[in-house]
This record gives sequence, structure tokens and C-alpha cells, in this order.
Amino acid sequence: MEWDDLRYVLAVAEAGSLAGAARALGVNHTTVLRRITAFEATIGLRLFERLPTGYVLTAGGEELATAARGVRDTVTSLERRLLGQDLRLSGTLRVTTTDTLMATLLPGVLADFRAEQPGIVLELAVANAIANLSRRDADVAIRPSPNPPETLVGRRVAAIAFAIYGSPAYLSGHAAAGDLAGHRWVAPDDNLTGTTAAQWMRSELPESDVVLRADSLLALRQSAEAGLGLAALPCYLGDTSPGLIRVRPPIPAMETALWVLTHEDLRNTARIRAFTEFAATALGRHRDLLEGRAV
Repeated sequence: MEWDDLRYVLAVAEAGSLAGAARALGVNHTTVLRRITAFEATIGLRLFERLPTGYVLTAGGEELATAARGVRDTVTSLERRLLGQDLRLSGTLRVTTTDTLMATLLPGVLADFRAEQPGIVLELAVANAIANLSRRDADVAIRPSPNPPETLVGRRVAAIAFAIYGSPAYLSGHAAAGDLAGHRWVAPDDNLTGTTAAQWMRSELPESDVVLRADSLLALRQSAEAGLGLAALPCYLGDTSPGLIRVRPPIPAMETALWVLTHEDLRNTARIRAFTEFAATALGRHRDLLEGRAV
């Protein structure tokens, strides 16, 4: 069996559809269908039931997918260990981060790093979901986290403070000093349920008047700027938004931390070490903004 065939099987198994597998693999769905059909014919085994709701593994497919995951873990572990011995300050480095950091602090950091290390090509994955660094979805993660996974190593840059913000138009008709539960809110949706802001809202404002939910803090900022309601935002985002006013001091219960992280097998790779040290130092210069003291 070719590892490339197993990659296609795993992609369909984990996505549950040809389209989802195609997006994960960076190919079109007809290629996925052709590869899966040819592989089933080669091994003489039907791997998937084609149902109206998607592709579901057969019993034989489940056994093959379990074995393929073991192969994938072995291959990616070997790749990490070999890459960890790379002493060149050149090559590609994939960074994952959040949309809020890319809208505020990170572009300047990336530009300065590129000027210092022109031999390193940066690839950027902007997503609020945490990338799997163990599977090499990214080499470095720059993101908020109260407790990073134990398999990752790196530097805690600073605390990230959160506060409540509203637009002048909204606040002109609503007393900022009033009970927070009496305000309209724009709030994180289920995709951000693990964030400290979402947890705080569930705990402190369970019956609040939520007029909009979104899967992006940037979208919440823009909605608050339009006057839809109040929003709980990180201070580095809210304090740099001209269309918003901070209406309460930072709330300790929402505080988290900014980390620059990589997998422990990659920490000695020259380009990764150079980037993590540079990024942590550069972001640390914004500690007052990150911790809500820049106002």
C-alpha cells in the first residue's frame, strides 16, 4: 500500500465527504473520488458506504483507517524529529494565529522578521481553531490560551485582558454605568464556546439580550461599532478600535495569556527557534496594550 492512498482514505474518513476531504488535501473532489475508487479496486475491499448524508466507513474501512492513523503518527513524528535537526536559517515556516492578532499586532512583527531573515518564507494560517502542531498542520502557534497542551513548548508573552466596549451611538441611548444584564449584546457563538469571553457571558449574563452571535471576535467588534450592542473584547482589539469606547475596566475572570508555541521536537530547528524568539520579544513590547493598560 502507498502512504499517499492512505492519506486519501483518512481525509474522507475524517471529513465524512469528498468535498471536505478535497479541501483538506488541496485537490478537487473528483480527484478524491477517483483515488478512493481505484484504491478500493486495488485491495478488493469496499471502504465506505456512500450515504445521502456522506461517506461512512465500513467495518473493513474502520480497520484500515485505524492502521493508517498509526502510520500517519509515525511518519509525522519522524518528520518532526528530522526537521528538529535542521540548522539552516532558510526554508518555509508555517505560522497559525487568530484573526484578531492579524488585524492588530502581528503584521508588523512578521514584516520585521522577514526583513531580518529574508531566507525564511512565512506561510500563515489564520483560524480561531487550534491547529494540530503534532501533525505538522503548522510549525508555530501564536495565540491566546490559559493552558497550552503539554506537548507544546514556548514562551508566555503577556496576559491578555478583556473589557466591555460599546459604540458612542449605542452608549448615547444606554447608560454605561447601568446593570450589564440590561444591555443588548453581541456574543461569541458555539465555535468560540471555549473562549474566556464566552465562558464569562454564560456565567454572568445567562439571560442577556443577545442580538447577534458570531464565530469571530473581529465580527463582534464590527457589530459593536455599528451600534448593535455591547461586546466583550480583548483590550488589544477594543482599545485600538476608534469606533469603540471601553465602558468597564478589564474583567479578571476573562483574562487569558498570549503564547508563542511550537512542538517540542521542533524547538531546536534553527528557523523555528529564530522566529519564536523574535516574535515573543517583539510582541512583548506591546505588553501594556495586551494587558489593558494602554488607555
